[in-house]
Amino acid sequence: MTLLKIILLALGATFSTFGYLNYFKKKYNLINDYETNRKAGKKTESYARKVGLIELLLGIALLMIGLYLIVAMRST
Repeated sequence: MTLLKIILLALGATFSTFGYLNYFKKKYNLINDYETNRKAGKKTESYARKVGLIELLLGIALLMIGLYLIVAMRST
C-alpha cells in the first residue's frame, strides 16, 4: 500500500507540474512534436491548452487520492 501511495503522489506531482507549465506558462514544447505539427497546421494553440488542462486536472486528482490514502490509512 505504501508503494501505491508513493506512485500516486509522484504521478500527481509530475502531471500537475507539466499541466501547470503547459496551461499557464505556455511551454508547449513539452508536448511531443507540437511545434512541427503546429507549423504543419495539424495542431492549434487551443489543442495545447486542452492538453495542459487535462494534465493539470489529472495531476490534482491523483495528488488528492494519494493524500487521502495517506490520511485515511494513517491510523492502521
